[in-house]
Parts: sequence; structure tokens; C-alpha cells
Amino acid sequence: MKIDEKPDEDYEEVKIEQLGLLDSMTGIMILQSSTGKQFHITAFSAEIAGFIASFMEGKREIPPTIYGMFEQMCEENGLFLVRVKIYESGGIFRANLYFTGKKEVILRNYRSSDAVALATFYNVPILVRKNLLKEQETKKPKNNSLPIK
Repeated sequence: MKIDEKPDEDYEEVKIEQLGLLDSMTGIMILQSSTGKQFHITAFSAEIAGFIASFMEGKREIPPTIYGMFEQMCEENGLFLVRVKIYESGGIFRANLYFTGKKEVILRNYRSSDAVALATFYNVPILVRKNLLKEQETKKPKNNSLPIK
């Protein structure tokens, strides 16, 4: 697949609808499509949740060390992140990161939470495999959840 091709019909673009903490160590985010279907990601660190919240607020002046290193490597190699695709592999949510620039690069099978953080940092589309999107639930959040954004 070429980077500039239309997205696969198996994927749908999503936005971060909610971001928070299940407990002091675990982040949760709800990604939602334009049709209202949702995809929940949990089991990522509270630290990553905090980074994503900062990026959503436009705070990109001093990126965390790993994202700063990533940004510098991309700049020095003339690469630009253009989209992130999330899928399930062996019961774990993974992501492919698509870059364009001097050449086209696809980084495969990375942690979905880091990919979402980078997509938020660079303000690029996040795509989720359609079979992972579910109709919106109307359950109330647990009392121990702590909203970040």
C-alpha cells in the first residue's frame, strides 16, 4: 500500500472522545468514529495518558525525551508522520505508523498507546480497524476512574 492511497475500507478514522485513568497506574481512552462507534484502549501507563492529555491541549513545546528523540530523527531524515492504523494482533492492540518524505516508511507492530500519542502530537489521523469499533455503551464510569481530559 502506498502512503498517499486512500485508507483501507477496513479502517475508520477516529478521534479521542475521552481520556482518563482507571487507577493511578493505568490509562484508558475511548476513541470514537464520526458514526458514534467506539473503541476502548486500556492497559497503558498513566504517564502516556498524561502525555496525550498535554498534546491534546496543544502543549508541544517540550516533548518528553522519547518523543523529542523521535521528532529529531524524523526531521533529520526528512520524514513526516501522516497516519496511524490500530489493529488487533493476538489479543493485543498494535499500530502501524505511516511516514512520507524523502521516502515512504511504514513502521509495523508498535504499541497502540505510543502510536496514539504520536498521532496526537503531530495532529495526524488515527484509523481503527472497523471490526474493533462497537456501538456506544451507556454505562456510567466507575467511581475509581480519574478523568484527565
